Amino acid sequence: MSTPKLKLHKLPDTKPTKHTISVMPDLEAELEAYAKVYEKAYGEKAEISALIPSMLASFLAGDAGFKKAKRELA
Repeated sequence: MSTPKLKLHKLPDTKPTKHTISVMPDLEAELEAYAKVYEKAYGEKAEISALIPSMLASFLAGDAGFKKAKRELA
């Protein structure tokens, strides 16, 4: 039997990977302040560890130099 041709592509790998980082005290203070502002803005408390992945994704998505360099790698 041949492989069926589907319109839907194979789903991407969504298994998260774990990274451990150390941050300087001033960055920790900024992350804590951001979490407080987030809670005020959305009425929900969010742990810093839950915010960091979205922060990194947003940073990478907005970095034009990175996007250009990434295209050149392909």
